[in-house]
Amino acid sequence: MLWGRGREKVIGTFPTMTLEAARASAQRTLVEIAEHGGPAKRSASIKLAGFIDEHFAPWALAHQKAGQATVDALRATFADLLDRPLSSLAALDVERVRAERLAKGRKPATVNRDLDRIRGALSRAVEWGFIAEHPLKAVRRARGADNSRVRYLSQKEEKRLRDALVKREGHRRTARASGNAWAEERGRDQRPTWPKGAYTDHLMPMVLVAINTGLRRGELFGLDWAQVDLAAKRLTVTAGNAKSRKARHVPLNKEALAVLKQWRKQGTGKGLVFPSPSGGRFDNINKAWAGLVTDAELTDFRFHDLRHHFASRLVQAGVDLYTVKELLGHADFAMTQRYAHLAPGHLAAAVEKLVG
Repeated sequence: MLWGRGREKVIGTFPTMTLEAARASAQRTLVEIAEHGGPAKRSASIKLAGFIDEHFAPWALAHQKAGQATVDALRATFADLLDRPLSSLAALDVERVRAERLAKGRKPATVNRDLDRIRGALSRAVEWGFIAEHPLKAVRRARGADNSRVRYLSQKEEKRLRDALVKREGHRRTARASGNAWAEERGRDQRPTWPKGAYTDHLMPMVLVAINTGLRRGELFGLDWAQVDLAAKRLTVTAGNAKSRKARHVPLNKEALAVLKQWRKQGTGKGLVFPSPSGGRFDNINKAWAGLVTDAELTDFRFHDLRHHFASRLVQAGVDLYTVKELLGHADFAMTQRYAHLAPGHLAAAVEKLVG
């Protein structure tokens, strides 16, 4: 495909790429040229800030679930490079940023996430013709990042977590009764009480659903009642609410189904399943979660680890990794393989099959 005098862009070779695929690829390229301009239109002196704001940000917001967070992180982390022309960026520039962040105590995993963001942005710059080659090919990821973390609960820890949830519910009921008694004595309005069997707020049902479905925190925050089919005993994580941008269906076991049925009775059954006190979408539950973890005496346990706990229990129960991958909605099977070591009995049985 010609982009100018003497310049071509190879989009594929026959027979590896069919004619229909070549046409589709060419159409996508034409769209990119219309949106970002061909090489003749692009200034070699465009600065990183201009590229991010004018080209990468609109693309990220349209194609990435955490697009705004990515753009904000790029501007904050690489602030010293924003006034540099794209064509002058070199691996050494980013290496220095990486070294400075590690020296300031940033965790390797955090530094690597920032490296992935700038790599991704510059990959788009290459793809759209702003720069000829990717300048970060030689930049290595920071060592020491544990990307295989699998923190799950032991039976005793899960019992403590469940006991802490029940205890918290009891304390809230006691506090409400005490407050209403105080108000009654003074002739003031009393606050509503909760019926027997009802939840006092979102935390207990949200945690129990997470334990039994493996949904990410953000997926729970964005879950809508329209995506919960109690009759069919399943919920749907829509593409727009999934980190992978791929929809998936998650069956509801007995506990998850019972929790959601009770929780639905307490609300309208419409809109967000777990709305914030203001009725909108939660952005965090950090305070409530921190108190629960403290009461349950859990060490180094994050809300996201409920997802690890869900997956770990499945593998330990003999569920194959492919099924676990589908339930978790992993885009990459390598993410699911971190749980493989939790099924040592099945691995040993496989090896024994070699013996006649």
